Amino acid sequence: MRFIRGFYMALGMFCGIPLPFHIWDEKLTAVMVASLPLVGLVIGGIWWGVGLILLAPNFPLMIVAAIMTVVPFFTAGFIHLDGYMDTSDARLSRRPLEDKLRILKDPNVGAFAVVMLVILFLLQFAAIYSIVESGRFLALLIAVCVLSRACAAFSILALRHMSASNYSAMLGQNAGTGNKIFIIFTAAGAIVLSYVYAGTFGLIVSGAVVVGYGVAIRIVYKDFNGISGDLLGYAIVIGEVCGLIALALLQGVSTARFL
Repeated sequence: MRFIRGFYMALGMFCGIPLPFHIWDEKLTAVMVASLPLVGLVIGGIWWGVGLILLAPNFPLMIVAAIMTVVPFFTAGFIHLDGYMDTSDARLSRRPLEDKLRILKDPNVGAFAVVMLVILFLLQFAAIYSIVESGRFLALLIAVCVLSRACAAFSILALRHMSASNYSAMLGQNAGTGNKIFIIFTAAGAIVLSYVYAGTFGLIVSGAVVVGYGVAIRIVYKDFNGISGDLLGYAIVIGEVCGLIALALLQGVSTARFL
C-alpha cells in the first residue's frame, strides 16, 4: 500500500497526466522518488504508443516526427524542460555561483535558455525523424524514459543537495537502502529487456542515456555544489536526447550496411 501511494504521488508530481485526486505524505517522499522510473515507464509507454498509432496510417513522417518530438515533454508536464532551460540560462551566464543561483530561480526566460531550447529541439527532431523513418526498435523509447528517471531518482537519494534547494532535499529524506536497491533493480531490468528486445542496439542506447545523464549531472553538480530539481531536469533531458541520437545513428549505420 505504501508503494502504491508513493507511486501515485510520483505520478502527480512528475507527470502531466490528469489524475482524479492528489495525495501528499512527507513520510513517503523516498518511496515517491524510488517510483520515478515507473513514471518513466508510463511516459515512455505513451510515447511508444503514440508512435505506433501515428505510423500505422502512414502519416507524413515529418508530421509524425514533430508530434513525437513534443510528446514526452507534454506527458511530463514540461517539468524537466523547465529545469533544462533554467539551468542552461544559469550555466551559460558564466557568472559567480551566487549570480548563477539567482538566475536559476529567476522566472524570466533568458537568451541562453532560448538558444539551448532551439538546439535541443533540432537534435531531438532530427533523431526522432530518423527513428520513425526506420520504424525499428521504437519500444526503446520506453527504456530511454525509464533509465533517465532511474538515474535522477538515484541522484536524489545519493547526492548532496544544494543548500538553496529545500525542495529536492525534502525529497531525499528517509532514503533507505531498499529504495536505492529498487531503483538499481529497475534500471538493470530496463537494460536487460532492452538487450533482449534489440540486442546490442539496446545496450548502446541504454549506455548513451546513462552516460549522457552522468556527464550532465556531474557538470552541474560541480558548478552548483549540489543538485536541485532544475539540475535534475537538465540532466534528464540531456540523457534522453543522447539516447535518441544513439538510436538514430545506430539505425543509420545499420541501414547503410544493406545498401
